[in-house]
Amino acid sequence: MDLRNLAGRTALITGAGSGIGRATTLLLADRGADVFICDLNEAALKEVKEEVSARGQTAVTRRVDVSRRDEMEAFAEEVHRDVEAVDILMNNAGVGIFGGFQVTTLDDWDWILGVNLLGVIHGTHFFAPPMARRGSGHVINVSSAAGYMATEPLSAYSTTKFAVLGFSEAMRQELSRSGVGVTAICPGIINTPIVRSARMRGPRATPRFHERISKHYETQAQSPEAAAAKILKAVGKGRAVAPIGWDAHVAYYLKRLSPRLLNWLAGKANQRLERRQEQG
Repeated sequence: MDLRNLAGRTALITGAGSGIGRATTLLLADRGADVFICDLNEAALKEVKEEVSARGQTAVTRRVDVSRRDEMEAFAEEVHRDVEAVDILMNNAGVGIFGGFQVTTLDDWDWILGVNLLGVIHGTHFFAPPMARRGSGHVINVSSAAGYMATEPLSAYSTTKFAVLGFSEAMRQELSRSGVGVTAICPGIINTPIVRSARMRGPRATPRFHERISKHYETQAQSPEAAAAKILKAVGKGRAVAPIGWDAHVAYYLKRLSPRLLNWLAGKANQRLERRQEQG
């Protein structure tokens, strides 16, 4: 799909109120697309809508919990009253948990699986079939570098992102027969609110450590705007899997060339986190 000029095209983005979702929404609007956007944060949605309007494009907003199939179905019904099918579907909404398996509760699992995995499944279920019937479009599923590089404190998060990556590869095979592309996006460290909003479990569940790790992401990470540009470039090239950022690329190729080395590096990263926690 040519994403350089999207005049007359429509895109749907979940989790569009902040981070990668917001940045990608605005970049799509810059290129001429009208957008349907959802998030739990209505105030943030209102701000994004105003920014899209300032670019001369239309934004339809709705507060949606992507983990709830009824809310996603209602959103799809609203969207499909306006258009036969969207041209771009971006399943982006996501949440995080810091903590190993033994300190992650079953309620935590329900929460993160509901948003990170079922949210992607719900979005694909309600929006991809109309795209397939029309015979065109592209699905963008946001996984993570943690979707191919697992670490102990991100065990629940990695589980969901591994699943999104596998789901995307299966959907790419199926939807390609109908002219619909699928790309799994795997960002590395990006400056988004996901770390500040993450649930902290176990010895890392201290306000001071949470603040330290949040500031590390904010100062060391690449911007959501830079990530959005790379995402659309990868989608335009029809990539199946798109690591975003140098760290994501290094992990991706190490996973293929030397899984043992990648596992060792992941262990070292966990040790650094533990030292940060010990320092307060």
